[in-house]
Amino acid sequence: MKKTLLLISALFFFLPAFAQSEASEQPEKANQFSISTQHWTRGEWRDGGMENDNGKDMALFVMSSTQLSFNYKYKGLEVMFAPKHIGVWGAKGSGGINLEEGWFSLTHKKGLFLKLGRQHFAYDDQRIIGTDDWVMTTSRHDALKLGLEMGKHKLHLLFAYNQNDENTNGGTYYVDGSQTYKMMQTLWYHFDPWPQFGASLLFMNTGMQNLMTKEDVTNFQQLFGGFLDWHPGSFSFQGSYYRQTGIEEHELPIHAWMMSAEAAWTINPRIRLNGGYFHMSGDPYFFVPPEGSIGMMRKTEVCGFNPIFGSHHQFYGAMDFFYVSTYYGGNTPGLQDWHLGMKWSPSDPWDINASYHYLATSVKIPGDYKRGLGHEIELSTSWKIMKDVSLSAGYSFMHGTETMKVLKRSSSENKNRLHWAWIMISVTPEFFKIKW
Repeated sequence: MKKTLLLISALFFFLPAFAQSEASEQPEKANQFSISTQHWTRGEWRDGGMENDNGKDMALFVMSSTQLSFNYKYKGLEVMFAPKHIGVWGAKGSGGINLEEGWFSLTHKKGLFLKLGRQHFAYDDQRIIGTDDWVMTTSRHDALKLGLEMGKHKLHLLFAYNQNDENTNGGTYYVDGSQTYKMMQTLWYHFDPWPQFGASLLFMNTGMQNLMTKEDVTNFQQLFGGFLDWHPGSFSFQGSYYRQTGIEEHELPIHAWMMSAEAAWTINPRIRLNGGYFHMSGDPYFFVPPEGSIGMMRKTEVCGFNPIFGSHHQFYGAMDFFYVSTYYGGNTPGLQDWHLGMKWSPSDPWDINASYHYLATSVKIPGDYKRGLGHEIELSTSWKIMKDVSLSAGYSFMHGTETMKVLKRSSSENKNRLHWAWIMISVTPEFFKIKW
């Protein structure tokens, strides 16, 4: 209750400042209104690694999303309304329509701003907080965002509180809602001491509903760390380190961490090379029972790092075997990834990407299993057909190890050879814009 009162007090503090600033100026054609759309249609074929309900590993489907965005601007005021339809072709009910974005923002000329409503968050490399738009549903939050941006300094504060209904007489117990968390408070600070270098600090406090009791108990977990970004000439270097502590929803203590290091070299405007390594901690004594048995293990702490709101698809292998889909049993042995990549642009509208990943667990698997999970090769290309229209396609192949086969419990006839291919068209025009 105290946190809610603090948020309301902050709103009443900031709003008069915005109003006073905007009343002093009346520029010509201060109003701006636009309508744009984003349409994606993607067909996917997958063979291996993810069992279907019928026990088969092969899948073939077409998925599409259509978003219509209405944006209004008047000096320091901006309003966004964006409904979105997502569905698989032929699915019962033809998918659903939801509000993807619905917010307003007020910006003061001194760099102070406020943004309230359903919105996307994207910070640093999006490993911890990102939109994750590959899955089409994206990551969105009903939240209040306050910030101050002045010169080389940026400070953002995020506040969210979720409930299933008005629930005026039912307390604040929150499960099976549209979000995985009950409440969240985040502080992000970024500093650019010079044009080629930037550093960020992040602190996040996330409240989860305690699932071990029907009482209204909230367990809090904390994530904190930093991100560095350096671009000397044609090279770029990025690094991050984060820790997680607190108590998770099953009343277990959390002791987890992750680190990443990335480097890239732009040889010329058409060729770019990159490589890196990341390590995400895992649960000790990770155990998967043999097929045909249940198996039991008492867990006393959580050591598997959880990237929470990150854009998982762009980091943990394009085939989404890790952190998008779970291991058998739901726990995680962590993940290590050594990777190399190249981007080649034969012409202005055409890009070709190739990358290689060697994947391994962070903890030792009981038995005679090694940490190595396999080798993954990813190929993709994109072609800008015309303004606002692009076509892209990709193919990924993973040669998994015996460890991968056991952890995923795949029933594929050839469990160690996994394939995935996709093709997508994107249409993103802004077809109406007016100023007055």
